[in-house]
Amino acid sequence: MTLLSRTKDMAKLRGMSLETLALKAGLSSKSIYNWDRNSPKSENLEQVATVLNVSTDYLLGRTDEPNHYMTETEKMLSGVDLSEVVDRSVPLTWGGRELDDNDKEILRRLFEEK
Repeated sequence: MTLLSRTKDMAKLRGMSLETLALKAGLSSKSIYNWDRNSPKSENLEQVATVLNVSTDYLLGRTDEPNHYMTETEKMLSGVDLSEVVDRSVPLTWGGRELDDNDKEILRRLFEEK
């Protein structure tokens, strides 16, 4: 898969058009379409990856894990009290959006009921 196709697929999965994605990333509305002919600036690629909540490595095809941090986090969590993880400084996200305090409280309760 190419950079453009991976970006299109992830945007679609997140319910966004490429134009919407570009604007949310602070780019011109049609700029991502040029990625099949020209490599994007690293800053632009990083901004798009942030909006999509994936790694730049995934968009570039270097890994098939959309967010390699998730797999690293899963490795770190073996034997950890998950209710404490909710309070860490790393943003928790679902569907590309950061969880609010109410969602975090629900997670804390779920983890404590184990």
